[in-house]
Amino acid sequence: MIHSVEKAKEIVRRVFHAYSGSLAVRFWNGETVELGAGSPRATVIFRAPGPFRELALFRDPLRFAEAYFHGLVDVEGNLFSVLEQKEHLQSLSFSAPESFSLLAAALLLGNGLDERGNPPVEVRRSKEWPVRPSRKHSQAADRKAIAFHYDVSNDFYGLWLDGQMVYSCAYFENADDSLDEAQRNKLDYLCRKLRLRQSERLLDIGCGWGALICWAAKHYGVQAHGITLSRNQYEYARTKIREQGLEKQVTVELRDYRNVAGEAVYDKIVSVGMFEHVGLKNLPLYFRTAHRLLKPDGLFLNHGITHDEEGWRKSHATTFINRYVFPDGELDTASNVQRVMERSQFEILDVEALRPHYALTLRHWVSRLEQRREKALQYVDEATYRIWRLYMTACALEFESGGAGVYQILASRRQPGAAAVALTRRDLYDRPCGQPRSDAFRPPTKSGGTPYSYPESTVLQIHNLSGIRHGT
Repeated sequence: MIHSVEKAKEIVRRVFHAYSGSLAVRFWNGETVELGAGSPRATVIFRAPGPFRELALFRDPLRFAEAYFHGLVDVEGNLFSVLEQKEHLQSLSFSAPESFSLLAAALLLGNGLDERGNPPVEVRRSKEWPVRPSRKHSQAADRKAIAFHYDVSNDFYGLWLDGQMVYSCAYFENADDSLDEAQRNKLDYLCRKLRLRQSERLLDIGCGWGALICWAAKHYGVQAHGITLSRNQYEYARTKIREQGLEKQVTVELRDYRNVAGEAVYDKIVSVGMFEHVGLKNLPLYFRTAHRLLKPDGLFLNHGITHDEEGWRKSHATTFINRYVFPDGELDTASNVQRVMERSQFEILDVEALRPHYALTLRHWVSRLEQRREKALQYVDEATYRIWRLYMTACALEFESGGAGVYQILASRRQPGAAAVALTRRDLYDRPCGQPRSDAFRPPTKSGGTPYSYPESTVLQIHNLSGIRHGT
């Protein structure tokens, strides 16, 4: 035991000899080595030699993550500061003799049992992944994938989401906005971009726990319909609709987007944080379906996460996400997504990048989850808590580094004439976000108060001209 710890300490000192941060490593016998300068922001605790040996041999972040899930590795303090070491470890370069020496030292370390000789704990993972190519993103496979992620526990999600249970990127007017403020901002911002008007029909594809459909109905007077594949979300949304007295305006159903019937049914369609589950091969079908359901003068807004590399290649990160978090989730670049939309006969009207907003959102979620750890363990096991803590921390860093992005893409059906939006974006910013317009239910008017009247051949609708502040 003493011999293996000495070997481990030797490896740590050599790997972090030029380290400028502040970190500590505690070994399975209780000894601690402090690295860098100042008080350590976090302590990585190796409860067995095995995970340390694998990290030293392979520098594989997935192996480290799995050891953490299994309880063979712990982190006290700031998890962000630990995961930030990934780039340091992957950038290391040693000479052949140095590499051989480190390899020899690592091979002398022990097995994967903890300090009490216990095997790793069981960890929740998707038994359906990887899916056979012939079944990947079939309706049955997608139902199971959605249930794996979203049907963990409504109470668990409620601990760290905002009060309205919005599980997507918030919109921060200021970096110190509360999570609840930022999510209200986002809900209203989406409604503004869609130029919602009273009595319009709105479809929310992947409506989650119903926050947006309820907000749009309550503040903009629309008839909103949401679809989801998650039974937990469906039941929660039904209860929310009933409690808010919105049964005459809002409906929700368990339905795959592929099974929504009709042609030109909805004035506005929105999808927030759902198309990541669609699968790259199904993106054309997804966008064609939205196009089919949208009225000729309607608007479609897709809010989704993108990747900085084309396709969804197998890597440590994608394996981790598909195995433990989102079975069969796939991302693509923003440019490829827009290309598919255009091939689906959409005209892209507006594209906005919100990457910094998602990094802030995730940091809020991680902080709230960590603060409520004991409560969380009443709803999920320790391994599931660890998976979500590490997953959201890693995602925040990925957004901060630019490896992932999130875009709101507003589009209309491609056709002659102008689209149903204002000539500028100023109508989006005529009041603070989160404050619905008092005139949201009235049609746009001329300066004298007379409603605008357009020829039937024109789809141009200029909204809220009176609210534009010229020269700003």
